[in-house]
Amino acid sequence: MYQIDPKRTDLIAEYDANPGGPHSGELALLLNRLRLGPLEQRYVPVCTRPGREWAVAKMPTERGQPLSFVEGAVFDNADDAARKVFRLRWQAATGLEPAPKTNRPGEDR
Repeated sequence: MYQIDPKRTDLIAEYDANPGGPHSGELALLLNRLRLGPLEQRYVPVCTRPGREWAVAKMPTERGQPLSFVEGAVFDNADDAARKVFRLRWQAATGLEPAPKTNRPGEDR
């Protein structure tokens, strides 16, 4: 299984720049590893109002149970919800909280 190197913050920056891809080979391996975390650590983006609102939820540990929404994790675009999910998965897998996304000059998000 792919071993996550918590020092590879360049992969966080790459994901932030383009959550939808295409991604480098290293980032693709990391994303696959983060998606395979234990069920109690699986966060997912959820569209709550089509085309207008996305939230972040935690998967239930038992099939058929409701999602548990993360307080304050509501966004007006899918990319920001995906970035939040990435950060939560990174933290769950490494025990380290990644630095917040910083805007580059000319970027509004």
